[in-house]
Amino acid sequence: MDEIGTIGTDDRITIRNATALNNEGKCVVYWMQHAQRAEDNPALDTAIRIGNELQKPVVTFFAPVPFYPNANLRHYHFLAGGIPDIAGGMTDRNVGFVFRFYPDHSLIKFCAEINPCIVIGDENPLREMEHWRVKATKLLKVPLWTVDADVVVPSKLLLKEQFAARTIRPRIHRLLPKFFVPSKKIKAQIDWKRKAHSQPITTDFISKWKLDRSASPVNMRAGSVEALRIVNQFARNKLQDYPEDHNHPEINGTSHFSTYLHFGHLSPIRAALSVRDSAAPQKAKDAFLEQLIVRRELAVNFVKYNSNYDSAESLEPWADRTLSEHARDKRPTLYSEKQLENAETHDPLWNAAQKQMVITGWMHNYLRMYWAKKILEWSPSIAVAYQRAVVLNDRYEIDGRDPNGYAGIAWAIVGKHDRAWSNRPIYGKIRYMSYASTSRKFDSKKYIAQIAALEK
Repeated sequence: MDEIGTIGTDDRITIRNATALNNEGKCVVYWMQHAQRAEDNPALDTAIRIGNELQKPVVTFFAPVPFYPNANLRHYHFLAGGIPDIAGGMTDRNVGFVFRFYPDHSLIKFCAEINPCIVIGDENPLREMEHWRVKATKLLKVPLWTVDADVVVPSKLLLKEQFAARTIRPRIHRLLPKFFVPSKKIKAQIDWKRKAHSQPITTDFISKWKLDRSASPVNMRAGSVEALRIVNQFARNKLQDYPEDHNHPEINGTSHFSTYLHFGHLSPIRAALSVRDSAAPQKAKDAFLEQLIVRRELAVNFVKYNSNYDSAESLEPWADRTLSEHARDKRPTLYSEKQLENAETHDPLWNAAQKQMVITGWMHNYLRMYWAKKILEWSPSIAVAYQRAVVLNDRYEIDGRDPNGYAGIAWAIVGKHDRAWSNRPIYGKIRYMSYASTSRKFDSKKYIAQIAALEK
């Protein structure tokens, strides 16, 4: 037990309750929620370390449900596609994999069946998953520890909401050497033999669920194997040009890591190490790691410490003042949410960005900023604009319902993580983007033509 206590001092771990270790327990359970992968997973690593110390088998419990807020067929189809890689990876690490789906999804019932010593979970700052962890803490009769496997530097070490990249950057860089290290791929020493507890490993379980089907599945392969292939391909072939190309939607010089990070199919540490150890110029590596670590973890920090992350109430005082001053400004053009959803505006660039998101499940990040700012301009109020941007982003983006999306919308509409700019109608001192200025940054005509071709 002393050695288990030592494991519990890891900075990634949060000990959720003070319940004593169940010495009569038969195994260690890893409750997989967000980190949907078998490799480079600090939560799974922690479960295996404890299992080996106790000389107990380790089993992963994964139980999707059809009622996750704002998730639809598009998202569930991608989630299901990653399950075979999870199952195969658990076998490689000698860890059991119990897969159950709604309505047989209860962690509490599963633990009552198998009598674990301890449950290890992973973390995600979104309120729904945190609510489930809080509920499990109260109902479990064994200890629950959760492990931050979603970032390079554990979010809790930053203590509070950070104002901007310039405030979080030095804190992350100071802590980075301790956490920017590869995982050790340890295996469970004791076999899990109770396979009867699992439902068949399948990807078609969602066909039996009543789901929102407003967004159809897209042509994007899921899973850890595909994620690592994309990482390696990017590091070899595209990273060297990243500083020049990443803000050019028509070139598509971005990494496309975001979906795999969102579903936990890819470890941010593994992605960052692949970039750091690549042969690309240091300038390119630094530029990309700024986005992957500093900017992404600023978004996670925002969601973790600001409970209003998905509403206009998340704004800073300076933004509140300037937007209030312009709340009654006349909007020259107003569109309904349905017109926006159908890309029925006068702006061909905005329409192309919306169509890209609806058709492919992805929108270039530079255009997502422009997209959200125009929703602000074309909506009757700040609150309505914010709500529309969240709804559309969460519905159609494969990586919707994610800190990056919420932070991006907050940046664009209410100036989160930004500063005050020159005063203008509607926007006040929120940074402005126009069709003309945005189009000067890249070949917008080529981009619009590319999206038009997708519709055919």
